[in-house]
Order: sequence, then structure tokens, then C-alpha cells
Amino acid sequence: MRIRFWGVRGSIPTPLMPARLRSKISSILQRVAPKDLENQETRELFLASLPDYLFSTVGGNTACVEVCTAEECRFIFDAGTGIRDLGAQIVASRAPTACHIFFSHFHWDHIQGLPFFAPAFDARNSIDFYSPIPGFKTILMDQMRPPYFPITMDLMSAKKRFRLLDGGPVRVGGVEIRYRPMNHPGGCYSYEIREAGLKAIYSTDTELREEDFKKTPENAEYFQDADLLILDTQYTLGEAIEKYNWGHSSFSLAADFAASWGIKGLVLFHHEPSYSDRKIEGILKNAEWYVEHLESRGIRVVLAQEGLEIEV
Repeated sequence: MRIRFWGVRGSIPTPLMPARLRSKISSILQRVAPKDLENQETRELFLASLPDYLFSTVGGNTACVEVCTAEECRFIFDAGTGIRDLGAQIVASRAPTACHIFFSHFHWDHIQGLPFFAPAFDARNSIDFYSPIPGFKTILMDQMRPPYFPITMDLMSAKKRFRLLDGGPVRVGGVEIRYRPMNHPGGCYSYEIREAGLKAIYSTDTELREEDFKKTPENAEYFQDADLLILDTQYTLGEAIEKYNWGHSSFSLAADFAASWGIKGLVLFHHEPSYSDRKIEGILKNAEWYVEHLESRGIRVVLAQEGLEIEV
């Protein structure tokens, strides 16, 4: 399966402000030397030597993750503002598409891109919406009514189906998707995607608890030996303690969790909106150091960034 990240921020969209962009440019100019500008090759080498926090950005869109399978099924997890760019890419392909959209929960940062998802307005397309939360169709339709939005969901001309999840797994072709509630104010669901013996887990807006670490058969069936875990790591450990019960985890707790369950890859996700690119890269470096010093080594730690693609 191929996983692509379209929105990775938590809570609220975070555009790159002019002051931060100027700061990046200023820092780059301070590093450049005459030898770096001699020709195209030296310029490219100089740019390649820059740290990621200067030469790129994690992005400012809220949660949206796309999973494409070997059978070319398109699964979308959450409809934060990142789903708008995903929709633009689908439209640019000019081909009819079938989308399966799963919602973790219905806080604003996970649904606010849906009214701008262009494929939903093309009658050639079909969209299946999934959630274990009763009445979720009404929840989605209510955000697309005046005075909140001028266009109602009825005007989305794609074929729409609303599928309430009743506890059993979802099967689409050779893919099986399971789900379970996680600890977050108001509730939130994680999703486990299985295909051809591989397993990836999407668990945004999760405050890990002691119960999640317990070696129960249910926990083991869901978490054990996952190939990839996309997990909310919005806070540092100090912030997670200070903001207990806010519904988010720290990178260190996430690393402990991944090690506990033999998870092979950990993606740091749902970044704090007030953090700069440099701060978030610092969290990645700290997480890599922390994992290196755990007894259970070998966990690959990846920073979720807009445009990042991972093959599982």
C-alpha cells in the first residue's frame, strides 16, 4: 500500500507567515559562501546541504491521509483542509474515481476541508463515507448549511453512500479495515488497514493510556507488529503532562508504545499549530535519539509532512 500525507497539522490550519518565510531566507543567506554560487552543481549541493526546517516545511493543512492499495482503491482518512489539494489532484487526472472516506471524529480540523473536495461535485465519481458514530450523516450535512456554508451537501453530485460502522471490519477488495475507540475528548477512532499481510494504523487525536500498553488479546490483535503507525505526537513530554486529558500524546510516549508492540515504523503526526518547522524537526531528532536508546531498537521514525509518500 502507498500512503500519502495531504494534511499533518492539528487543531487549526497553520499557513507559513511572511515573518517566518523571511527568517528562513535570512538564515539561508547567512550560510551561503561565494564557492556555493560558482555554478549549477555547487548551487544544488548547497541547497541539498540545508536542514529540512530551512529548505522545506511540514505544511499547514489539517489532517488528511490517503492510502492507495495494490488494487488501486483510494482510502482517505479524515477530511481536514489537506483534502482540498488531494481533490485537485484527482480532478487533474480527469478520470472518474471512487473514494472511501473514513472519519476519526468530527472536530473542525478533521472535517473543514470536505466542502472544498472537488471530486464530490462530479457526478461520475462515487464517495463512501464511514464512521462508527451514529447520525454522522447529519453531522456532515449540518456543517454545509447556511449560515456556516453557502452550498449544501445535496449539491455534491457524486454518488454518496453513508456507511455506519457497526463493529465488524470493512472489506473492500483485498483490503480489510478495522477500528477501535481511542482516548480523546468527545471520542475518536483509530483505523487499522490490512492488505497482503501488511498492517498500517492511523491513530490521530490519541492520548495514550496505560490500558493501551496492556498485553491483552484485543490490544495484541490490533497493535502487535504493525508495519506502520501514524500517531498523534502533538506535544513534548512536559506539555503532555501539563495538558493531561487534552487528548494528545508526546513523541517519547509514542516511541515507548511502538517499542512495546513491536511496531516497525512510527510516523509523528498531528503537529502542534504553534510550532515552527525548526521546532518540529527538533522533535524528530529527539524522537530518533530516544528510539536509539530504547531496548527495542530498529523502529524507523518518520516526520509527517505534506507530500510525503511511504510505501508499506
